[in-house]
Amino acid sequence: MSKTFDVVVIGGGPAGYVAAIRAGQLGLAVACVEGWKNVKGELALGGTCLNVGCIPSKALLESSENYEKLQHKFADHGISVKGIELDVTRMQARKETVVGKMTKGIEFLFRKNKVTWLKGFAKFTGKAEGGFQIQVTGEAGVETVSAKNVIIATGSKARHLPNVPVDNTTVCDNEGALALPAVPKKLGVIGAGVIGLELGSVWRRLGAEVTILEALPTFLAGADEAVAKEALKSFTKQGLQISLGVKIGEVKQSKSGVVVAYTDAEGKAQKLECDKLIVSIGRVPNTDNLGLEAIGLKTNERGMIDVDGHCRTLLNGVYAIGDVVRGPMLAHKAEEEGMMAAELIAGQKGHVNYDAIPWVIYTYPEIAWVGKTEQQLKAEGVAYKMGSFPFAANGRAHGQGEPDGFVKVLADAKTDRILGVHVIHAHASEQIAEAVLAMEFMAASEDVARTSHAHPSLSEVMKEAMLAVEKRAIHN
Repeated sequence: MSKTFDVVVIGGGPAGYVAAIRAGQLGLAVACVEGWKNVKGELALGGTCLNVGCIPSKALLESSENYEKLQHKFADHGISVKGIELDVTRMQARKETVVGKMTKGIEFLFRKNKVTWLKGFAKFTGKAEGGFQIQVTGEAGVETVSAKNVIIATGSKARHLPNVPVDNTTVCDNEGALALPAVPKKLGVIGAGVIGLELGSVWRRLGAEVTILEALPTFLAGADEAVAKEALKSFTKQGLQISLGVKIGEVKQSKSGVVVAYTDAEGKAQKLECDKLIVSIGRVPNTDNLGLEAIGLKTNERGMIDVDGHCRTLLNGVYAIGDVVRGPMLAHKAEEEGMMAAELIAGQKGHVNYDAIPWVIYTYPEIAWVGKTEQQLKAEGVAYKMGSFPFAANGRAHGQGEPDGFVKVLADAKTDRILGVHVIHAHASEQIAEAVLAMEFMAASEDVARTSHAHPSLSEVMKEAMLAVEKRAIHN
């Protein structure tokens, strides 16, 4: 007789494991299906984010940034270092240690909240009385379980170029790019999005000559234009070679590396020769082989599952969250949807405010924003006020040797309600949290402007930018 659960979550990434833990906290009988294996061949929770995405990339970004500071920035502090050596093997081992701690932490949280981990891959086999039947295939064999409610949280995988095989040795997606055993002399990156910029930055800092090819004619089209302009200037100064408006042609792999034929923005034929190539042209949802047809569901033209504002599918009792549904493919957005789905199943009033989901790019400087960009407000015909303040006028930023960047605030012209906040700075990922909280509580720029901020701190720049909305910044 098959086991029956109140909730079965398919997928153990940020969307799935958060949904499972929250459901467990609420007293529901819950199982999470996950069959991911790490580089050691061990089953691991955490999905792409913890294993080959968010967490390992941040570990490498930190290591590479420290290496660059040691080479180029510590001398300004009176700290001279000779005989600097780079050990990529040890750096990669540290990254794997960080990942291991995080994934093992989720296992502990599963045990703490009585979440059953079904180790394998799930497929719907049909409807059952009062719910659904799910077949789980793993190393231990095949098991069928029943669920009154199902949360689909299977995440996404890297999109590949047609006719360009990814071996994750010479031609890499995010997985291979995070596991290079040595610094390539010349690195090519196709795609100037979040992943391309972050991973390109890692290997550039460690000594690679990095060229990034982007199909779009504008840089970081989703970011505020002022921030994108500042970022492009900074990245170019650092040595990243970024070509926009290109059209990728034939990609040939040889024993010596990769040759990428492309047409530049002016229509001229060009050729990029590199030792390694990273393909980072977006991601596609993992919705194949789920057996959705067995329960009467299907995907849309983008391979996603259609849901309403509360992540409910057309089938009562089936939810879909994270990268398999509409909206940005962001881990924290997925986590919020996981919380919401679990709480709705438990009869609570779960919700997600999609207008207050932050975006972050962990380059140097970091780029972060929440809400509307200035170009969006103009296109929508919304009357707004703008305030901006530079970190160059902040004492703490100078003390840390990080005076570049600014905070930009957009507020409604009549109500003063904050509509968007944009930050470019070394610590933008931390700075943006205050803006997200303000928008979640529908604050006006005046509310933040009249809130005391510690001195000296980087947070003062947020306050000054809010003051600047009414042209009354103090220190600029």
